[in-house]
Amino acid sequence: MKEREEQRLFDLDGNARERLIVWIRRRMDEYGITMEALAEAIEADASATRAVMYRDAYGNTWDGHGDKPDWLARAIYAGQSMDHFRC
Repeated sequence: MKEREEQRLFDLDGNARERLIVWIRRRMDEYGITMEALAEAIEADASATRAVMYRDAYGNTWDGHGDKPDWLARAIYAGQSMDHFRC
């Protein structure tokens, strides 16, 4: 029943942004998510993201922390300089 109402809401002509906000607020109420918890989660995600230090032509990236990814290890083994991939 609830899903039909939501589908009707999305099918109506109008502003998609407002419809999306209504849908998000309903999901937040359904799962007990507060605005404060959402803000904390967004902030934690932003601070956890590290800058990309190495990138190849295929879009593979590495932040320089942890073990070297396979794509970079293979390139180095093939004779490519690691500095070639530095951003």
